[in-house]
Amino acid sequence: MSLIEVKGLCKSFGNLEVLKDVSFSVDEGEVVVIIGGSGCGKSVTLRSIELLEKPDKGQIFVGGREITAKGADIDSIRREMGMVYQSFNLFSHMNIEENMILAPTKLLKMPREEAIAKAKDLLKQVGLLDKLHAMPANLSGGQKQRVAIARCLMMEPKIMLFDEPTSALDPTMVGEVLATMRMLAKKGMTMIIVTHEMNFAKEIGSRIMFLADKGVYEQGTPAQVFDNPKKEKTIAFIKKLKFISMHIDHRDFDLMELHGNITTFGERYGLGSKAAYRLQLCAEELIYEMFKCADNEIDTDLSIEYSESEKCIRLNIDAKGKEYNPFALSEDDEPMGVMIVKRTSQNYNHSYENGTNKISIEI
Repeated sequence: MSLIEVKGLCKSFGNLEVLKDVSFSVDEGEVVVIIGGSGCGKSVTLRSIELLEKPDKGQIFVGGREITAKGADIDSIRREMGMVYQSFNLFSHMNIEENMILAPTKLLKMPREEAIAKAKDLLKQVGLLDKLHAMPANLSGGQKQRVAIARCLMMEPKIMLFDEPTSALDPTMVGEVLATMRMLAKKGMTMIIVTHEMNFAKEIGSRIMFLADKGVYEQGTPAQVFDNPKKEKTIAFIKKLKFISMHIDHRDFDLMELHGNITTFGERYGLGSKAAYRLQLCAEELIYEMFKCADNEIDTDLSIEYSESEKCIRLNIDAKGKEYNPFALSEDDEPMGVMIVKRTSQNYNHSYENGTNKISIEI
């Protein structure tokens, strides 16, 4: 049975057409993950389902009832859905208990004691029972988002909608929210999730929808979309590289800045602390080693690329100066730093083009 049906959805903002003739359905128990580039209409699609954005054309059915119909009981239909936003939207003047019980006591006329008991049970499920009487201001971002999810569940929705629920969080807090969503998936909750967490999308989604060209450009199972995409723009999106770079023009460059950038890069894309440490180690050793090729001025560019689809991290260093291949030295002449790089990396190579030494390693 389809809990959500979208037929011919169109939405423009002034002269900007965002969605054109979009149609799809979501069956009971499905976890549909919507991915795509910025501005492709992911959030607009989700907000249209709740009628937070009014479609220009099209029909949207929730549990068999058309929310877009003239005279529809919109509030009643919305109660079938729980919506979790980027920014938590907790009532700052109420403690967590009051945030949790407000809607069910006011809208469902649930007795207060029953609502409190239910709130305690849900908070226990998301690991926050001890925060029952805390104020939102005293919670971390991850804790606020878990409360927001639990608050939605108080209304016993048939489907949960998540609009990039981790995008406003510090990288250290993302895991706890994703763990809560995994729990819901295991319990069979029907969900539509807009996210930029590709690894999570691949793990949790029963179906992936890639949005481009004002609509659903390609969709399929995680294996189909992530491992074997068929269409050009999907391939480009899935295989795109995460990237950071740094230009170095003097020997006493800010090493701590480089280490900090690599740590942040690793946290953002879930590379793990060991991989981040190996990147820091190899980057530091190679930069200082390649200073040997410089005559006078230092002119070195460092970049790190991460391909989610290939699970591959590449460290590239372009160092201008005389030709120097650190990997071609004899064992007696090989510096300790180069030995470390060789042992740490899976592949390494050197080339010399137009006065530039090009080093590339894979970790």
